[in-house]
Amino acid sequence: MLKIGDFSKLSRVSIRMLRHYDEIGLLKPVWIDPESGYRYYAAEQLPIAGRISALKDMGFGLTAIGEILPCYLDREALDRHLRCKEAELQELSSQTAYRLRLLDTARKRLRKEDETMNYDVTIKTFPPRYAATVRKEIPSYEQEGMLWNILMEETAQMNIMPGDPCLCCAVFHDKEYREAQVDIEVQKDVKGRYPDTENVQFRTLPEVTAACATCKGSYEQMGAIYAAVAAWVAENGYTFDGPMFNIYHVSPHETSDPNEYVTEVCYPVKKI
Repeated sequence: MLKIGDFSKLSRVSIRMLRHYDEIGLLKPVWIDPESGYRYYAAEQLPIAGRISALKDMGFGLTAIGEILPCYLDREALDRHLRCKEAELQELSSQTAYRLRLLDTARKRLRKEDETMNYDVTIKTFPPRYAATVRKEIPSYEQEGMLWNILMEETAQMNIMPGDPCLCCAVFHDKEYREAQVDIEVQKDVKGRYPDTENVQFRTLPEVTAACATCKGSYEQMGAIYAAVAAWVAENGYTFDGPMFNIYHVSPHETSDPNEYVTEVCYPVKKI
């Protein structure tokens, strides 16, 4: 048998942690001296200590490790646990990467001393437009591309002529922010007349007057520009009058560089 100090050195697990493992039943000593209270371990327990350390390094908590250890030698069962943790860490990695991009964008903007972080807001009236449209509920705002894919796929064989100008817009019909199942309509101006398809409807869109601001760069600044337009509307005697929409002048369809995106944010308004 090995004294706890020797077992600690060989397993590279601190005595404090070995005592904790004992208390929670994760790795109990083979014998405890009733007089001195000293803990003793068997050399055969070293692989178990190694498994615990390996699972901890992968991100498993001690409760989960306690569930995994009994089936550690069952390859299929162990693989199920590892796959679940892998998926969890991939999701965490995606969230972390997104937050890092937000932080990087914010810091870059702070370093630009000449940047006022203000946006020029103007009132525009868009005349009636004839457009190919797709409106659906989709899982999230980030999956708007699903609608554009439907529009492109179902009109690919129709030789559609783009409008002049050709506005590509996304209209957000929900009356509040939604975390899931969002109601979005995409629109692309076209010339001529075309038959509807399964999901694409061709129709004339009504005239709309909107408060608009244009920004260049990634969509991560959308929150700031939304706030700027909303503040301008409140300060200049207007009120909102319909669902807001974005016009994509330069989108991911034209460039893979988010810094090159050009987006016009539009809030339909009317004078109070």
